[in-house]
Amino acid sequence: MVIFHSLQVFFLRILRGKELCSIERRFNIAVVACGQRLQETLTMIKSALLFNHYKDKLHFLVFSEDQLGISFKEKLSDWKSLIPDIFDFDVLPLRFPPNSETEWKTLFKPCAAQRLFLPSLLQSFESLLYVDTDIIFLSPVSEVWNFLAKFNESQFAALTPEHEDPNIGWYNRFARHPYYGSLGVNSGVMLMNLTRMRQFKWEEHVLPIHREYKLRITWGDQDIINILFYYHPEKLYILPCEFNYRPDHCMYMNVCNTSTNGIKIIHGNRGYFHSNKQPLFRAVFEAIENYQIGNNPYIDFLIPLLNALEDPLVLKSNCGKLRKEATLTASKIFIEQ
Repeated sequence: MVIFHSLQVFFLRILRGKELCSIERRFNIAVVACGQRLQETLTMIKSALLFNHYKDKLHFLVFSEDQLGISFKEKLSDWKSLIPDIFDFDVLPLRFPPNSETEWKTLFKPCAAQRLFLPSLLQSFESLLYVDTDIIFLSPVSEVWNFLAKFNESQFAALTPEHEDPNIGWYNRFARHPYYGSLGVNSGVMLMNLTRMRQFKWEEHVLPIHREYKLRITWGDQDIINILFYYHPEKLYILPCEFNYRPDHCMYMNVCNTSTNGIKIIHGNRGYFHSNKQPLFRAVFEAIENYQIGNNPYIDFLIPLLNALEDPLVLKSNCGKLRKEATLTASKIFIEQ
């Protein structure tokens, strides 16, 4: 099976040595952005920078369409001039299997399936955290990255469950294909040991799954991932739900216990960052979006967020009951000066 040999060479030339030449802690974060996802993606990146409390080196890998790539480079270069030693970035072109690029590019969300081919495209990288564009970090990246050390010898990826409550589960009620466990997994936050995935020959498993099930899947690449781990459950580590906290966790009642550790990563899927269906999600997103890199996090992020979470729309919503959990880590690390 052809696995993009020429593309591997291309990406190696761009990325050679960026992970392995340094002894400092470096966390690689990949995202795929197409269409109208520029601002959402930049807000995700800003949240990771804002919560980088331990000043670890972050390396962002942004896969995007050509027209978006220019905008990403301009904004990220501006931020890098303000905090030059904190992060690096690469803006990379989209690459899909030959002869089926259009089919893969339009699978579910535009370009989201790119993540299925990261092991072969990023040959010089050992490990990676993939996130959807509609993700906001509410804790340091290191907290989720540290789960790599908890993998056993077989595991090469980590995901959270799709649901905690079978009464509102999607896969157990509607799926027309196999899926992981009893409720499936959500792929919005995916920790990946790329070395092990390459040894497993990840793409040689993904491509046949797509061929067999493409007429029965609804959620695109997430369904393909679920099918793969249905057949290989020993390869998957399950993350706690607070590392991919979604509206489904709180819209009826809180089904993810975040009282001790708080919400670590919040996922505004289905447009919840941009609507008032559960306004806590929008308040968190807008607080990050409005924060200016280099400003005082306590004054210019935490205080505005706490004020926004006292809005009557938030207070009367079910997810609004999670105000303390949403700001638990921020309240610990952003101290009044």
